Amino acid sequence: MPIYKYTARNEYGEKVAGKVEAKDRNQAASTLMSRNLLLIDLKSMSAASFSGLQAKLFGVSQDDIVNFTRQLATMINAGLPLATALAILQDQTKPAMQTLVTKILKDIESGQTFAEALAEHPKVFSRVYIQLVRAGELGGVLDQVLDRLAETLEKQKDFREKTKGAMIYPVIVLIAMVVVAFIMMVFVMPKMTQMYQDFDAELPLPTRLLIALSDFSANYWWALLLMGGGGGFALRVWSQTEMGERKIDQWLMKIPLIGILRKKLILTEFARTLSLLLGSGVSLLEALDIVGRAVDSIAFREVFLGAKEEVEKGVSLSQALEVYEVVPRILPQMVAVGEETGRIDEILLKLAEYYERESEYAVKNLTTAMEPIIMAILGVGVGVMIVAIIMPIYNLTNQF
Repeated sequence: MPIYKYTARNEYGEKVAGKVEAKDRNQAASTLMSRNLLLIDLKSMSAASFSGLQAKLFGVSQDDIVNFTRQLATMINAGLPLATALAILQDQTKPAMQTLVTKILKDIESGQTFAEALAEHPKVFSRVYIQLVRAGELGGVLDQVLDRLAETLEKQKDFREKTKGAMIYPVIVLIAMVVVAFIMMVFVMPKMTQMYQDFDAELPLPTRLLIALSDFSANYWWALLLMGGGGGFALRVWSQTEMGERKIDQWLMKIPLIGILRKKLILTEFARTLSLLLGSGVSLLEALDIVGRAVDSIAFREVFLGAKEEVEKGVSLSQALEVYEVVPRILPQMVAVGEETGRIDEILLKLAEYYERESEYAVKNLTTAMEPIIMAILGVGVGVMIVAIIMPIYNLTNQF
């Protein structure tokens, strides 16, 4: 369907510009009039197909959703109608988001609710996001829900950035190690091997092993790439099975420091998301179902969905959680306090902040522990290569 670029004046007399999707100019003009806009200029966009191509190529990132939510929350809180706010956002976002916002606006103008329009894009908007918007629309507090949702998404974004920043140094060192080892195996060792052959030197075992590894890497590098790619693909397929997901989850939980960090991250998201859902008017059973199905751990998924079944039978949430060994004691204790005071959403939010701080400490401990381990591995690897290269040269000098 063609996209038209328009310039118009709103009900306050302000000049606004944006894009609208319609089958022809007349429908585009009628759509703009329904938004209480006085049309000044309307042009068909020949670049619409190019924008669609850009949207398919680059997609919508999580940062785009965060910015979209914050901008929309700000405009709704300022009193703008939802359709007008979305129309303004069409011009404020990149091509991928422009296409998405245009589709959402079109669905709303055709009679769908905002939540129903968002549900048409499950790969972009999570189930939690859609349920919160639905609850906000039903309760007439969409502006408050969007504001809380924007704050939550921004906190999640900040925490992701902190985690990524803490892992930059170890990742760079690991990449450097792999690059140096590849250069040594493929380019340096073959030249050393040729020199040893010219002198007909008797090579020690470490040197022979290193030469064999170098020859294999130089001659069969394509096999290594195929093995790596095939192994990664097989692991990904296996991880999508129930048994594979369970085994990988168990292994990750048992790794020192990483397992602790993973558990704290899961509990942070659980407490924050459940608090947000309950505070927005979503029922406890529905909130537990949403959180349970969204968690990225089969062990905790079974915990939360099992707790939901117990709550359905009349058991309190704190009692349902405390029977699971994987759940820290502080979680059901704090939930019990929230149930007694009737402020469970506030207690969960404080618990999420507590686990977020604990997660930050765990990330720092992980990076601190990784640095000496990486240095030790790097030192051993360099030492082995130096010994394997120097020993034959030392033997040659002794022969002379």
